Amino acid sequence: MVKIPLPYAFMRMAETFGVNVRRVRAEKGITLEALAHEVGLAYSYVGEIERGRKNPTLDVVERIALVLDIDALELLRR
Repeated sequence: MVKIPLPYAFMRMAETFGVNVRRVRAEKGITLEALAHEVGLAYSYVGEIERGRKNPTLDVVERIALVLDIDALELLRR
C-alpha cells in the first residue's frame, strides 16, 4: 500500500503530482523502472518526481499521464 503524506491539502504542487504518480503507478502494477523506461527518463529522476523533489515540465507531466493512461489534470489534483 502506498502511504499518502498528510496533510494532503497543504502539499506543494510538485509533491501532489508525485504522490499521485506513485499512487496510480502502484495501482496499475507498474514498476518505477518500467514507467521511467516508457516515459524516456532516468528512473532516478522519476523517483525524485514521485518524492516531490523535482519539478517536471508540462511535457514530462503529459508523457507520464499518457503512459499511466490518465488525464494529466488528475495527476495534478489534490
